[in-house]
Amino acid sequence: MKFLDGFGEQAYALLRIVSGLLFLAHGVQKFFNFPVKFPMELTPMLQAAGVIELIAGGLIVIGLFTHPAAFIASGMAAVGYWVAHGSQGAFPIANGGETIALYCFIFLFIATRGAGIWSADGAMKK
Repeated sequence: MKFLDGFGEQAYALLRIVSGLLFLAHGVQKFFNFPVKFPMELTPMLQAAGVIELIAGGLIVIGLFTHPAAFIASGMAAVGYWVAHGSQGAFPIANGGETIALYCFIFLFIATRGAGIWSADGAMKK
């Protein structure tokens, strides 16, 4: 589409920032019950997931150490999918795992591409 030509870097930066913020929000909910109470007991595995969501999500948002942060977030999402959703059926639409499956592949893409524009990693390269 001609009217969107030239905006790929900005769109990618928005994908990185928004997906990082949404991932971060999962950790905030787990530990701070905000904006709504976390509905389960925090097991050690959920605590570990929450720590990764907070730290990796925050790093992805600001674009700092983006490659490793996104890789770790992708791996956490893959494990989370299979532990919490994959055992409840083969199809993400049926087992409630669409969101975490998307996180897995979005963060894998970000891990391979890096921070891009509007990032601390990019600013440090200059």
